[in-house]
Amino acid sequence: MTNPSPLRLAQSAGLASVSVALVLVGLKLWALGATGALSVAASLADSAMDLMVSLGGLAAILYAARPADEDHAFGHSSAEDLAALGQAAFILISAGVIGWAAAARLLASEPTPLLDEGRGIAVMVASIALTLGLVIWQGRVARATGNRVVAADRLHYLGDLLPNLGAIASLAVSARFGLTQIDSVVALGAAAMLALGALRIGKGAWDALMDRSAAPEVVAGIGRIAEGWPGVRGYHDLKTRTAGSRVFVNIHIELDGDQPLRDAHAIGAALKRAITEAYPQAEVIVHKDVAR
Repeated sequence: MTNPSPLRLAQSAGLASVSVALVLVGLKLWALGATGALSVAASLADSAMDLMVSLGGLAAILYAARPADEDHAFGHSSAEDLAALGQAAFILISAGVIGWAAAARLLASEPTPLLDEGRGIAVMVASIALTLGLVIWQGRVARATGNRVVAADRLHYLGDLLPNLGAIASLAVSARFGLTQIDSVVALGAAAMLALGALRIGKGAWDALMDRSAAPEVVAGIGRIAEGWPGVRGYHDLKTRTAGSRVFVNIHIELDGDQPLRDAHAIGAALKRAITEAYPQAEVIVHKDVAR
């Protein structure tokens, strides 16, 4: 049985994200009507934003999978970076709104009473279980494919866990002690975590859009493969750039100029296969030069 392709994995993560967001929006709408809790309302708004971002991310994954054409000779994978940059901006806005709302609640003179906390807690526990399952799957897909859209979406859902826990704490403490301020403190921490993660995702997407080279360890690994390859007497002008989850590699190898063209081609083709086996996300072009 063959392993699923990176595209299939990324699509499965995108579909799972949209499905979970739809379920969470429905559950939290019901919980909001039952409790009237602002913490649940904030969590509902965040899930609605998740749904919008997840739909955009899935569209970007599907568009990026389109093959190269006359207008896009290197494919459409940069759509992943554009989507990740947009997601990072949405996450930053979400973090700002959560932080502002939390600060406003902490400074309010009168706390807002909560109703029917038990139902709200049950919904938030179910939300956490669904979100955890999604985050675990997205983490596996992001590690296997290097897809920035999936990584950004995972960050957003990971950031949802703290507000959900805060909502549970708020509802539980309200039910027992009549206190509602604890979820605001948790929400401030969640907002800070979201903002830092969004900046990291945004920087990665921006670097890729600006044709930044691949990670140093990837460049060094490609160099080691070329350096020790049979028939290769040296290499130079190793250049890389990233676009979405793809890495584009150009490398010049130095070969014996007296050998048949067929042999030189076989060496270059074998080296290309070795590099793509070590780095499946790589698109490799090997240039053959005569060794000096």
